[in-house]
Amino acid sequence: MGMSKIRLGIIGIGNMGSEHCRNIAGGKCPEIELTAVADLREERREWARKALPEKVKIYPSGRDLIREAGCDAVLIAVPHYFHEQLTIEALSHGIHVLCEKPAAVEADAAERMIRCAAGSGKTLALMFNQRTNGVYRAIRRMMENKELGAIKRMSWIITDWYRTQKYYDSGSWRATWAGEGGGVLLNQCPHQLDLLIWLCGMPVKVQAHCHDGKWHHIEVEDDVTAYLEFDNGATGVFVASTGDLPGTNRLEIDCECGKLVCENNQIRCYRLTENERVTCFHSDNPWYRAEVTEEEIQPDGDNPQHVGVLNAFAAHLLRGEKLIADAEDGLRALQLSNAIHYSGWTGEMISVPVPGEKFHDLLEKKIAGSTTRKTGDITYESDHTGTGAKVGQNTEPQ
Repeated sequence: MGMSKIRLGIIGIGNMGSEHCRNIAGGKCPEIELTAVADLREERREWARKALPEKVKIYPSGRDLIREAGCDAVLIAVPHYFHEQLTIEALSHGIHVLCEKPAAVEADAAERMIRCAAGSGKTLALMFNQRTNGVYRAIRRMMENKELGAIKRMSWIITDWYRTQKYYDSGSWRATWAGEGGGVLLNQCPHQLDLLIWLCGMPVKVQAHCHDGKWHHIEVEDDVTAYLEFDNGATGVFVASTGDLPGTNRLEIDCECGKLVCENNQIRCYRLTENERVTCFHSDNPWYRAEVTEEEIQPDGDNPQHVGVLNAFAAHLLRGEKLIADAEDGLRALQLSNAIHYSGWTGEMISVPVPGEKFHDLLEKKIAGSTTRKTGDITYESDHTGTGAKVGQNTEPQ
């Protein structure tokens, strides 16, 4: 490219967007120059004027930034429903995109984003920052190398997302089908769904129970249990909730030659002396109990989080180095999320991915009954990524 720095624009400077601004302005991303920011809300633009370097241009909408700021790339940190439109707008103007999670609300939208990126020749990457965590990288390396043989079973209890009613009452768009398009699966869990696929492979079948408003006065799911099947015959369970206190974050992966347990940012490995499949059919002992070697697995490097994703994105654009997560990764996580929702709505075991039209039709029914739609267009911010946006079927986002 002949550039030494990527000129980056950030669309949406709420909670996460402003954090990205601070990281870049603070010198943590030496190959990125913060060129412009955009937000619909005046108080956020006022924050940018005071907090960011004078040379950073400030725009009242993402569309203006895309068309006028002269950026090489944009980071899109706006509510879920508007990821697709702004991503396609940027790609169509020859601008690379790093999109906050989830890629969109519907997998079909993520597929349209991917087609647009392919057609434009530009890069579309996802902000799956948990992939930079050395703990998960170490598990990934072991699973890739099949150190413990083939996977047989996995379970992830991820219930340390506790939220009070006050959290959900803080915005009328929050925890509504029209405002967010989902609850704990779409707002809190995209990182874990991505990691589940990254570490264990893509499930091929799902049977799920999604409880809408079980622990809170909300429209969307706040308690989920999903049974998963993988193509090698392995099974899994994924449990998520915003109603458990104190909650748990425990990942267990059972393989032929041992198991991994990840909890409290530590990995314990339990190794068998021989493959369980061999033991099962060759042991003379009907009550066999294994001799197990237990060890702690050290994290695979540091834990740079969002800064790591941003720096890898810049290195990819400047020198063709590997992204942390690409658009296909974003699509897979959304396909799994959509499948869990769809199974929960229908009570059926379904194959992954779910046909897009079927998912869309059921989601539209949920949206039609949403309290947010009935109140008309409102301005709101996203929980993690934040910017103002309009809710309404035919409303343009920026």
